[in-house]
Amino acid sequence: MKKLSLDKILQSQGFGSRKGCRDLIEEGEVSIDGVVIQKWKTEYQPEGLVFQVFDETWEYREKVYLVLNKPSSYECSRKPTHHPAVLTLFPQNMEWRDVQPVGRLDHDTTGLLLLSDDGAFIHAQSSPKRHQPKTYIATTAEPVTDALVAQLLSGVQLIDEPAPIAALVANKVSENEIEIVLEQGKYHQVKRMLAAAGNHCSALRRVKIGGLQLADLDLAEGEWRFLSADELALLQG
Repeated sequence: MKKLSLDKILQSQGFGSRKGCRDLIEEGEVSIDGVVIQKWKTEYQPEGLVFQVFDETWEYREKVYLVLNKPSSYECSRKPTHHPAVLTLFPQNMEWRDVQPVGRLDHDTTGLLLLSDDGAFIHAQSSPKRHQPKTYIATTAEPVTDALVAQLLSGVQLIDEPAPIAALVANKVSENEIEIVLEQGKYHQVKRMLAAAGNHCSALRRVKIGGLQLADLDLAEGEWRFLSADELALLQG
């Protein structure tokens, strides 16, 4: 990777326009290795570069791959209608660098949500051809019965679907909780499948995508972090 001027590096990381980034540098708000840098024309090798903006430390990333433990009452939309957008849970530079949710969770659904500014990654993860399994824990209004589990595994008919849709896995977790694994990702699919099977979903949490498990990430609701290379590999299977 060739060297870039500091203003271009900051712009690529979502810290504003070229002019805005030059102003940040000239005003002494940017430092590298503890040294304030005020010349925006100075060039650096961006790969692996660690820098501070307003005393907060960042590492250069050509693309970002993020995971959020999504709380309830947030919309996976850049133009939310009734609730705040999930991007309000992130630093503003993530929005400026066009980070987007990978797929969507309903506003009242919690749990594992991926976000990125890598269009190819978003498309690959969202494509129905990928058959990426996603695991949910649903809380049900009525007790989980053997008959309910059997229905979900054999397939239920949803409105506007040409054929019954079955869960890959359905396991009773507790009297009013069921684990459901799907790979289609259709609109409100878990809720619609439970309704079609004669029950009702009162709460829903996504706990796993591919091999990436929420329980392994040590994230409280509303917390986020960057995915490691090993964690990204769990999504490639």
